[in-house]
Amino acid sequence: MRVKTGLDRLEKLFPARLEGCRAGLVAHQASVDCRLRHAAEICLASKKFRLAALFGPQHGFTGHTQDNMIEWRSFRDPRTGLPVFSLYGETRKPTPEMLDGLDALVIDMQDVGAKYYTFIWTMALCMEAAVEAGKAVVVLDRQNPLGGSVEGPVTRPQWASFVGLRPLPVRHGMTIGEIAHYLKSEFYPDVDLTVIPMAGYRRDMYFDETGLPWVMPSPNMPTLDTAIVYPGMCLLEGTNISEGRGTTRPFEIFGAPFVDPHRLVARLNDFRLPGAFFRPASFLPTFQKHAGKQCGGAQIHVTSRRAFKPFKTAVAILKAIRELWPDELKWNNPPYEYECEKLPVDILAGTDRLRIDIDSGESLDVMERWWRAECAGFERRWGSRFRLYG
Repeated sequence: MRVKTGLDRLEKLFPARLEGCRAGLVAHQASVDCRLRHAAEICLASKKFRLAALFGPQHGFTGHTQDNMIEWRSFRDPRTGLPVFSLYGETRKPTPEMLDGLDALVIDMQDVGAKYYTFIWTMALCMEAAVEAGKAVVVLDRQNPLGGSVEGPVTRPQWASFVGLRPLPVRHGMTIGEIAHYLKSEFYPDVDLTVIPMAGYRRDMYFDETGLPWVMPSPNMPTLDTAIVYPGMCLLEGTNISEGRGTTRPFEIFGAPFVDPHRLVARLNDFRLPGAFFRPASFLPTFQKHAGKQCGGAQIHVTSRRAFKPFKTAVAILKAIRELWPDELKWNNPPYEYECEKLPVDILAGTDRLRIDIDSGESLDVMERWWRAECAGFERRWGSRFRLYG
């Protein structure tokens, strides 16, 4: 069975009230249908609306910026002649000038199921701009590659940032269309929103169970294996520990020049983390942290993805390194993702409690209890209200 995404159903389910409108498409390189045709190609051929502009998020409309937090500039697409507006540069929110002459924004971006992945916040800012400019928003829903499991702290308002503008658990368990409904209900009630749902999708599906082709949604998200560990391992971006950028297995490989791989793996095994096996590893990043320096560390091998807890695993890694090399592990200073005051690890976690607990030597079980309680509270209040799928 093959899942049909919102893009696959666009022509059939495009809202009748918007037929004939001029639309802008917000997309990236993974915005493809089941036959690997890009959303721009499909929208250009649409008989329901006229495509008049293109917009791209972090890493670019074509996914051309390799490293993290690299801005890109707007340009004109040489093939179609359409303007391509950057939403990760001088602005992250569409300006009135960008929206001038448009009636609607069509949003089609593949998320990876973690609140730090900035595409959902690009969507949020598009919804905000649409309200202000009186434009409609059509979201083409796509699968959550990690299914519906939820894990990690819920972002607190005082720690809001571009890696978490609104309250969401770190691993949020929602599709991008469900998040759009949540944002409308709680923050943008006046947005004229349509979500074109998927067909054949079940909440417990991982991406490789949908029958759809994987296209990496960002340069350091090459495989589903990467996405599975990402909701935890992205925390390392807030430290001096390499998260494996500059290797061929980003977020699965991690370490630093001061780490002894065998000591680290022995300590990690003491945690008895579900669904995970650690293999001692050495690597030489070609860019980003510790580029050109040999790092010791490990590679995570997920032995049971349904048992695996990515956030708990990453916290265990940070605890182990703090215990073994207490003077070497450092929390990075800002700026990070347009935040110039708060520590990167705090905005990634959505709270400073995680960092404080790691530094104080709090037990992993105690930490997991408080973020599990936060997830349960979020699910009771919001999560189940916006489910489009069983």
